[in-house]
Amino acid sequence: MKTGRLSRAEWLFIEENAEKMRPEEIAAKLERDIDPVLKYLRKIGKAGDKIQNLKVQAEYDIKSRPYWKELKAQFTDDELDLFLYHWTQIVAQFRKDVLATEELQIVDTIKLEVLMNRALREQQNSMQRIVALEALLEEELSRDPDQQDRDAIMSLDRQIASLRAAKESLSREFKDLHTKKAGMYKDLKATREQRIQKLEGNKETMAGLIEKILRDPEFFEEQGKEMEKMRLAMQKQQEELGDYHKYLDGEIDRPFLTPETVK
Repeated sequence: MKTGRLSRAEWLFIEENAEKMRPEEIAAKLERDIDPVLKYLRKIGKAGDKIQNLKVQAEYDIKSRPYWKELKAQFTDDELDLFLYHWTQIVAQFRKDVLATEELQIVDTIKLEVLMNRALREQQNSMQRIVALEALLEEELSRDPDQQDRDAIMSLDRQIASLRAAKESLSREFKDLHTKKAGMYKDLKATREQRIQKLEGNKETMAGLIEKILRDPEFFEEQGKEMEKMRLAMQKQQEELGDYHKYLDGEIDRPFLTPETVK
């Protein structure tokens, strides 16, 4: 049994046979323990739950993109975690049926979401600072007029006014980002209304069914499995019904189903 890290050749073998062989068969072929094989299958999104596989593969894909380095420079670690969450959810929803231009649309949409959260977070910080400064101002104004620090009062007034203006600006920025994000969701046809319309359209025409088969790999795979089950069931029944049969009168003969059942 081999030990140590998987080689590049072993990676390629796993990737090529992930959908043809069971993990146990791959491990036996490579003379490896099952654990590293399963770990690599999870990494490339080829093991476990299908939706989870799509999410894992989506995260693996975006981290291999050239623009991932730019995203890391643009956002904090917490914001990147949020970005990855939305990315994996959206790509899994689309069943990885994402073209290059749609991929950029998704990236830009998630950027807007992250910036919206950043604006709300900064707005909350401004509100907390306003409350703290107003408390200081009220404390200063509660003193006797001859004991009040006029310079401190003016400074607090200016800071509060500046923070309130910033808060209003952040509110406008949030609304603008929200409007842009809603528009991009419509462009991606990712809203609930558009998805329902698409499903209803798929039920109405043959063209809609063909479109669903082409655009939904999971649906395509499910239909293929059902067709293969039907073919195997028909073949088994044909073999059983076309075999020699003992009738009630004791005669043994082969039923004539099709020319293929007659030897």
